[in-house]
Amino acid sequence: MSESLLIDRFGRAHDYLRISVTDQCNLRCVYCMPEEGMEFLSNDKVMSFDEIVAVVKAGAELGIRKLRITGGEPLVRKDIEVLIARLSAIPGIEDISLTTNGLLLERKADALHAAGLNRVNISLDTLDSSRFRMISRRGGLDQVLKGIEAASRVGFHPIKLNCVLLKGMNEDEIPDFLRMTLEHPLHVRFIEYMPIGHADDTWRSHYLPLQSVLDKAKELGYLVAKEERVKGNGPSEDFRIEGAVGTFGLIHPISDHFCKNCNRLRLTADGNLKPCLYWVDELNVRECASDPEALKAMFFRALDIKPENHEMAEKLWDAAQSHVPTDRRMSQIGG
Repeated sequence: MSESLLIDRFGRAHDYLRISVTDQCNLRCVYCMPEEGMEFLSNDKVMSFDEIVAVVKAGAELGIRKLRITGGEPLVRKDIEVLIARLSAIPGIEDISLTTNGLLLERKADALHAAGLNRVNISLDTLDSSRFRMISRRGGLDQVLKGIEAASRVGFHPIKLNCVLLKGMNEDEIPDFLRMTLEHPLHVRFIEYMPIGHADDTWRSHYLPLQSVLDKAKELGYLVAKEERVKGNGPSEDFRIEGAVGTFGLIHPISDHFCKNCNRLRLTADGNLKPCLYWVDELNVRECASDPEALKAMFFRALDIKPENHEMAEKLWDAAQSHVPTDRRMSQIGG
């Protein structure tokens, strides 16, 4: 397969597109959206499957090879497996993954696998049911665990669990998540809480650098080594505890940002091509969804305005920033 033509001003080649198919969700996680007051997109504002397929076809001709389906919660989008089947049939697309909260995964796993989905990431911030209700503002931990079992049964591999660490809320469960990797072929990824759309005192009070995970592993007496073999498109720094069948990873955009290796663009549910998760810049592609050459031009425009890095860490001490951060919440962008 030819190399990507999507190379930005800083020499970064892009072969990965994250696609949000909805801004709606059946949870209200504290780090993703407010409990109340969210205004969700009306159906006519959400990209149709035809529009999404058109964008991906144009991107694939330029070198996009990997897709991740996100939301909101992507499994609340009706007939999502139909979209995945259409995307998997596009020449050049080699890998399709999906990030889900897992609530609907048990009932959807077979259809998603049959449609061509390769892998799943499942959000799981706690193993305690009452704490799950506190963080997600809803219930459903048992259903998420059943979703993980279903993902394993149908053959998704690897299965990654995304745990957003929140100081004062779930950092005491780091040992429990590490122990999971000893006995299960799971890939637990600890993620720093990001100030997307809300760099306020609440975010600062709950932010926790991920060095705490390595410190805890050492405290527990684990021998930890770097792991290079976990399949995926993301920025995780991966490790394996000696003798473990699974791995754990650190995604630390604030304490150790990874922008120099960024290979991704994002497509929001309302049809905006977004060069960087953090900054405000977006290009609406719906107006040219029927014109393949115009869509390709939009990909190149997105690369032209993509900055060298984000500046999330500066928000810890309210330092001045060189650009304008987005005011959209994580659920509105797609993560």
